[in-house]
This record gives sequence, structure tokens and C-alpha cells, in this order.
Amino acid sequence: MKTIRRLIYGEVFSAVFFVLLAFLSLFFFFDFVDELPDIGKASLIDPERVYGLPDALLYVGLLMPSRIYELLPIAVLIGSVFVLARLAQGSEYTILRTSGLGPWRALRTLLGLGTVFVLLTFAIGDYLAPLADRGAQLHKSRFQGAISLGQTGAWLKEKQPYSNFSVNVGSMSPQGDLGNVRIFEFNNQGFLVSTLHAQSGRIENDESWTLRRVERREFDAAGRQSAKVQRSQLESFRWPTSLNTEMVSVALLKPERMRTADLFAYIRHLEANGQTAQRHEIEFWRKVFYPLSCLVMVVLALPFAYLHFRSGSITGYVFGGVMIGISFFLLNNVFGYIGNLNQWQPWLAAASPALIYSVFSLGAFGWLVLKR
Repeated sequence: MKTIRRLIYGEVFSAVFFVLLAFLSLFFFFDFVDELPDIGKASLIDPERVYGLPDALLYVGLLMPSRIYELLPIAVLIGSVFVLARLAQGSEYTILRTSGLGPWRALRTLLGLGTVFVLLTFAIGDYLAPLADRGAQLHKSRFQGAISLGQTGAWLKEKQPYSNFSVNVGSMSPQGDLGNVRIFEFNNQGFLVSTLHAQSGRIENDESWTLRRVERREFDAAGRQSAKVQRSQLESFRWPTSLNTEMVSVALLKPERMRTADLFAYIRHLEANGQTAQRHEIEFWRKVFYPLSCLVMVVLALPFAYLHFRSGSITGYVFGGVMIGISFFLLNNVFGYIGNLNQWQPWLAAASPALIYSVFSLGAFGWLVLKR
């Protein structure tokens, strides 16, 4: 079995590497073409610095770990289908079967191989990809001026003993400075107490924000006749809060780009402040189940080893494997949106595609091997 495992593992690892390299080359080209319109533009922070070809190549290169995380499961499927179909075509797999490689032993062997890819996918998606993606965003923000989420920025909530705050952060600079900060303060009865607009700000280490060039409005509604608004202009204002840099950066970045631990902490923060966390919970469970899709991919590839053909090309079988993989990822994205719209249980929305394809692959494996 050591010899058989060495043969299958070596062939599959080699095939997956070349498939992944081909996909990465294609996506590198597409991402680089998207950056071409920005080449030659001056930085908004330092007009003497120009976004050049090396900057574009660095930015696209930093996006590649995220691409590896996204493409690794489908590369596992295509590489495994190619290897197993080629072994079946050359009757090598038939020889392995007569040497003692029974169906369940083959399944265990491929599951062991899939576990290696599961660990690799988790490590890349939870450690390397978020770090590289954040570096890419910070590098690009040195020329664009700041990291922002659309035109409205990011919204956060903060509960304190006597007040509730709704906070809007327009952007964050590469140095961690905040831009266009708006804070709305409500009392426990839901009445608006004050509003604050700051041109810039910074998150300090003592659980506070230092806001600069502040325009503050306080609403005094003690009585209907005496209601009034007090306006003040402040050069600096300190706002005590538990919202730290990680929470703000997490809110400005896409949920699928977060680390699993950061996403979980952000979900807890949303729940503690009475905000809906359905979308982030689905993304959390997708990040939990996504590496396990490598196991689904190798199980999907196993029935191709039991196809009986002596002549002809295996291109059609590889193309079929590609279509199965693409359909899996399309269904994975669709179930995420459907689960969010219909308020499904987050773990069910994230796990449904893997469960469906696992049943399908095991059914195909049982029909081809045990029945035929």
C-alpha cells in the first residue's frame, strides 16, 4: 500500500500543481489587465509618486494567495479526474485492483489525500490569503488615498451603559487614520441625543478614538417648548469606545477575505449590539466548510477510475469533471444568497452544496463499483 499511495499521491500532486499553475496564470493575466487603466496615474497622497508597472505587478501578485484558496478545490478535482481516468485508460488501475486495491481501500486512500489538501486550503485561506490581501489593499490605497467600502463606507454599532451609537466610517488610510467619521448617539429610549462629524480620526490603544476637526450637535429635548440644538466646533475630541482597528478594518473589507477568528469575533460584536449577522454567519460557515470541499472533490473523481475504456481520449472525461466542479461552485454561491434571503440556518446554507455533491459522488461510486 505504501507503493500504491506513493504512486497515486505523486501523480495527483503533480497534476493538481500544473492545473493550479494554469488557472493562476490565467487569473494573473485577467487581474493585470484590470490594472492597466491605473498605470501612470499619480498618487492622491504623494503626487510625485506614480502607479507604475512594478506596483501593478506587486498588487496582482499579492492577490494570488486568495486565488489559490479559491481555485485549489477545483484544481484538486480536475487533477484527480485526469490521473484516475488515465490510470483506467492504460489498465494500470485494473492492475492496482488485482494487487489488492479494493473499492473501500481506494476510497480511504483518496480521503487521506484529500485531507492533505483540506489542511493546505485552510492554512492558505485563514493565514496567507488574508495577510496578502490586506497588503494588496494597503499598497493600492497608497495611490488611491484610502480603503473604502462603496460610497457610504462602513457602518458599526456600539452599546454603552447609557447610550447607543451608530458609527459610519468613510475610509481608512494605509497608516490606520480614519476619514469622514460620523457618530449618531441615541439614549436608551431611542431618542437622538447628539451627532458628530469629524474630518479625520485615529484609533488609540486605550479604547478610545481621537477625532479631529469635529462638528458636534447636541439635542436638548427636555421639554417640547424648550427643545434646542447646541452646535460646537472642536479641533479635537476624544470618544471612548471598544471599537478597535480590527473591527473597523473587518467592516471595510469583504467578509470572505477575513480570517475565520476575526469573522467570528465580528459576528459576536454584531450580535452584542443587536445587529443582524446573517450574511457574516453564512460566510463564517462557508469558510469552515470550504476546505472540506477538497474531500468532496476527490470522492467525485474516484468513479472515473472505474470507467472501462481502452481507446479514445480522456479529454471528454476531464471536461466532465471541470463542468461538475464549476456547477459545485456556482451552487455554493447561489445557496449563500438564497440562505441569506430566506433566513436559513447559516450552517445549512453553507453545507448544503457539499452534502448534495457528497451524496451524488457516493451514489455514483456505489453504482459503478458495487453494482457494476
